[in-house]
Parts: sequence; structure tokens; C-alpha cells
Amino acid sequence: MSKRLEGKVALVTGGTSGIGAGTVERLAAEGAKVIFTGSNEAAAQKLCAATGARFEKHNVTDAAAWGPLIDRILEEHGRLDIAFANAGIEAGDGSVEDITIEAWNNIMGVNLTGAMLTVQHAMRAMARNPDGPTGSIIVNSSMNAHRAMGNFVAYSVSKSAVLALVKSSAVHAGNQKYKIRVNAVLPGVVETAMIKNLIDKSGDPEATRAAYEGLSPMGRMATVEEIAGLVAWLASDEARFSSGSEFTMDGASTAGMNGV
Repeated sequence: MSKRLEGKVALVTGGTSGIGAGTVERLAAEGAKVIFTGSNEAAAQKLCAATGARFEKHNVTDAAAWGPLIDRILEEHGRLDIAFANAGIEAGDGSVEDITIEAWNNIMGVNLTGAMLTVQHAMRAMARNPDGPTGSIIVNSSMNAHRAMGNFVAYSVSKSAVLALVKSSAVHAGNQKYKIRVNAVLPGVVETAMIKNLIDKSGDPEATRAAYEGLSPMGRMATVEEIAGLVAWLASDEARFSSGSEFTMDGASTAGMNGV
């Protein structure tokens, strides 16, 4: 593993499982000092022991808690170089006819407002870096930003909306003459522990796996490590001219349509 992130300080939201946990592992392996947030303290302890990362129990929708969180990071490390706005939920989602306003507000609160607060506070922190305004902010969107699901209206809308957040923030950073980049990653179906559990608990695991894998012309799901690798590249200086961009990793799921 290269050490291209040596000396950099990273923040990952929703870092206790899935893509978030995989990214904590990858950034730490590449030399970054990683702080990650979430609510699952037991899972966090295991990840801290395995990676040397530090956990902060934090809800991304709690606007008042963001300032103290950033202050603690800057007091400890003196800078912030990388932020991965990964926290997201879909629980309670449904069609536009079925979803409750409570579920809508909850999903939007985490997936959109939480992402905005992450970008906002990360950019403010990066603007204070000792060597000038520098850094990389990555927001986890989804292929469903472009291929909305009829039965997951809030998730689909939130993942589309964060793309506008990314682009607006990237333009703002450029106009401010910051060397702060903002980009989005759009994963397809990823074989996380949650997906594996859904497959195992389905009535027909083989058929369920085939259905997930069949969403991609490549005939498989992405791995957590593949998505984490993309985030690590965007966090590195190798991607220093990429900003305001969408990076899709979905095995050609959204590239087009199969002929009849």
C-alpha cells in the first residue's frame, strides 16, 4: 500500500460500517490520520483497534455539534485535509404516494442536510490550514442520483440533490481561490455486510444475489475496497485538478440500456 496520504488528516462521517468503515481502513493504510463519526460505539472500537483511527460519536444532522467537533480535530492535529461525507440512510423510504413526512424529513436530514453541514464545516476548517486553503471533500452519492427508484423516493431525491451541493461548493471554492476540491462518488450496488445479510436472509439467496449482480452489465456488485480506493484517489494530490465532478463506479449500470 502506498503512503500517498502521509501527513494528511481525514474526517469520515458514517464510518462504522460499509463504505465508511472500508474508507477509514483505506485512508489509514495510506498514511492519513483518520477521525470518523457515527453512533455504533462497539463497531467503532473494533475499527479503532484495527486502524489506529479515532472515533467521535456524532450525528451529522446536529448543527450545533459540528463546531466543537471541528475544533477538537484542529486542536489535536492543527489541520484538516480530507473529508468524506458518507453518512446516509434509507430506512422508512417508500414511493411518493406512501412515504410519510417524518420519513422524508429524516432521510433528507441525514442524506442532504448532513452532507451540506459536512461540506460547510470541512471547507471552513480547510480554509484555515497553516499552508493556506487546501483540501479534498468527497460526497457519497449513488447511481440512483441518475436512475431514480420508484420505491425509494427520498433516497433517490437526496442523492441527486447532493450533486448540486457538490457542484455549487466546488464553484464557490474556486471563486474564493481556495485549493479545496469538492467531488462526488456515485457507487452502484456494493457488496457490503448489510447487502450480504439481506441476501442470506431472503427466501432464495441465490436468486437474490443474481438480481443484485444482474443490475450491472459487468455481472457483479462493487466491493467496498473498490469504492474506498476511488475515495482515496480523490483525496490524494493525484486528483488535484478534479473538482465539481461526478465519479461513477457502477459497472456500467447507468451507462445505457440493453437492446431488445
